[in-house]
Amino acid sequence: MKAIILAAGQGTRVRPLTYELPKPMIPILGKPVMAYLVEHLVKHGVEKIMVNVSHLHEKIEEYFGDGHQYGAQIGYSFEGYVNDVGNVMPQPIGSAGGMKKIQNFGNFFDETSIVLCGDALTDLDLQKALEEHKSKHALATVITREVPWSKVSDYGIVVTDPDGRVRSFQEKPSREKALSNFASTGIYIFEPEVMDLIPSNINFDIGSQLFPLLTELNVPFYAQAGSFNWLDIGTISDYWSVLQSVMRGEVMGMDMPGTEIMDGLRVGLNTRIDWNGTMIEGPVYIGSGCHIEANCTIIGPTWIGHGSHLCSGSKVVRSVLFDYTRILPGIQLDELLVFRNYCVNRAGVMRELSDGNDGDWGNSRDRRMKRRTNSSAPLEMLLS
Repeated sequence: MKAIILAAGQGTRVRPLTYELPKPMIPILGKPVMAYLVEHLVKHGVEKIMVNVSHLHEKIEEYFGDGHQYGAQIGYSFEGYVNDVGNVMPQPIGSAGGMKKIQNFGNFFDETSIVLCGDALTDLDLQKALEEHKSKHALATVITREVPWSKVSDYGIVVTDPDGRVRSFQEKPSREKALSNFASTGIYIFEPEVMDLIPSNINFDIGSQLFPLLTELNVPFYAQAGSFNWLDIGTISDYWSVLQSVMRGEVMGMDMPGTEIMDGLRVGLNTRIDWNGTMIEGPVYIGSGCHIEANCTIIGPTWIGHGSHLCSGSKVVRSVLFDYTRILPGIQLDELLVFRNYCVNRAGVMRELSDGNDGDWGNSRDRRMKRRTNSSAPLEMLLS
């Protein structure tokens, strides 16, 4: 069985993470989102996986290689060009355009294939979904999940007949104009004939262009809805919420890494905690090589990446600290995400941490954030 993971987007809604990481490489419990997808595909019998790549493509290719460590073959289709001075320039061509490029190049889609967007986690029973797809003699299937009406404008909305046949597709409609609250999960099943309907050499999107074309042509196009986990990280707010849920143990099959040294606290190797005046309330994960000084407070769900350093008197509450973050004495982080030289609150409001940049993060206390000139050095957060 074959599959394609769509991984060419720039992930603008998840900035600043995607300044340095392609969206499928954003970590959940220290492992890229795409790694969970590859493992899930292999578990359900998929042996050949194509990945369309563009933005920061080399980070995906270097991490996953040819896929042998997962028991699959993984190949890549780069979307872009090489300019006159030899620089590789990314240039995505749309989700459907990316599939058409793969098909035109090597006729990859010669059987029923699964298509997954690379920015969400799922435990969908793919075999069951394939069986339903086949039983309806569908040419295309979109997997949907019911979402709150207040969030329909965040998703592509699928409108169906009572038998599940898709009649229209609304790309991120307003609450007033939405005809349904069943959202596309970015999981599709396509027969090879679908590829013949996608035009060549132009930007072409699955949701806004291919799906309306399928409904216009009145081909057998169905939606499936069921009970399964689907964790979307479309925005920073989504990402923060997903991490909170995962760390609270609310997602089956996703266990915290490290060794549990007390109830709710797991740590990596060679981490040092000075317990003199320190209070930790789980769930908390502290990565390897971290140093937690005396009189620190950590309240979970909190993830502290490896190599990080919490100085005496600092407090971290329901936050995510990426690797090699240093919090100086007296600083409080409250529901924040710290990544390289950026700090983002749960609503997605971002501040760049640089010399002379004052902010009011955590307890409304003014702070100056300073990044060391050595990019591999820890991030320092300083009171102004």
